[in-house]
Amino acid sequence: MSRSVRDAARLLSGAGLAAALLLPTAVQAQAAPPSRAPAADGKKGQELPGMPSALDPGADEVACTPASREKARKQDWSRQRLDVDRLHRHSTGAGVTVALIGTGVDPGAEGLKGRVDAVGTAGDDCVGLGTFLAGLIAGTGGDSPRLAGLAPGAEILALRGTDRRGRASAGLVVEALREATAARADVIAVAVALPGQDAALSGAVAEARRAGAVVVAAAAPEPPSRGGTEEIRSRTYWPAGDPGVLSVADMLPGGARPDGSVPTGGIDLAAPGAGVVSGGPRGDGHYLGGGVAVATAYAAGAAALVRAAHPDESPDDVVRRLTATAYPADIPQLDAYAAVTTVLGAPAGAPGAERATDPVTVRDTSAADRATGRATLFVLLGSAAVLSVLWAGFAFSRARARGWRPADAGGARTE
Repeated sequence: MSRSVRDAARLLSGAGLAAALLLPTAVQAQAAPPSRAPAADGKKGQELPGMPSALDPGADEVACTPASREKARKQDWSRQRLDVDRLHRHSTGAGVTVALIGTGVDPGAEGLKGRVDAVGTAGDDCVGLGTFLAGLIAGTGGDSPRLAGLAPGAEILALRGTDRRGRASAGLVVEALREATAARADVIAVAVALPGQDAALSGAVAEARRAGAVVVAAAAPEPPSRGGTEEIRSRTYWPAGDPGVLSVADMLPGGARPDGSVPTGGIDLAAPGAGVVSGGPRGDGHYLGGGVAVATAYAAGAAALVRAAHPDESPDDVVRRLTATAYPADIPQLDAYAAVTTVLGAPAGAPGAERATDPVTVRDTSAADRATGRATLFVLLGSAAVLSVLWAGFAFSRARARGWRPADAGGARTE
């Protein structure tokens, strides 16, 4: 083989290897979803009491969650991940009512005063979780505005779906759904998950959707306080499993579900659900909370923002917008900013049309596909340019060595 051929082969193979190494990196950089705030603040000197999801059902007397004496000193990862500061420039949820079905909400809680209407006994939040969730949905943050909820302009309709200790009841949830429907709530957040399908419950969900509400529900219950979840089989929980309901699960900063989560399928959306900061029903201090109910509250707040920013969209349109604009992952991850600001091209279908019984799992990935295509084209064109320059330099040096004579004039010298 001639030296010139071998030199050319070396140049071509080296450039090809460089292109092969660069291509996956460029594609990954363009297509991978962003990740913000690697961890909660609890391990960085910010000590806050935990917010329970329920109180001890075996205790002789109910001891309500005490007031927190601590205040968070900075914004937590969940609000950074959801880009709350920038989000509020486009929508605050003003004019939207979110019905929250859970442990109740204290109407006088910090950051919620004057914007909570509690039905019946729902104004007594002994557990504290409902008030915590209301702060994530519509709280102003009080004297900590960077800890505001997603939709600080929205109103909260507090409804009880549990007893005073936080134990969920199908009868209470059905009654609460009917109350929310009668009140014409724009978004209904069900922060509890029930293990059995109930005809009355499914009927109340369908009625709420026909009345124009977006129904958001916890995909699964919180893990048991005693024992693990290894023996719990995967199953569907309700009302998250009902047609048209946005089923929401919790996620860690890295996007995975927390260890020990109750297994379930058919999840539509994941939202932050660990190391999240919010207030409670007593005092003006802060708590650290997490779980499926927390993720559900964030999804409900995002739905309120969308309803305010796109008032002509149907409930199905809103659900489609939240899922289509989510970060692509095994479980799509809530991107509230994209949900509010993205212009969707395809129609969502006829108003009032039911979704399939199984929750939506197919997402619009066209934006990611286009980004990947652009990255691939960029690398290929760049590789071609590198090859052209290298080949030109090689040809120039060979021609000069021949005294600028044609390649066949002097004959090729071989070894």
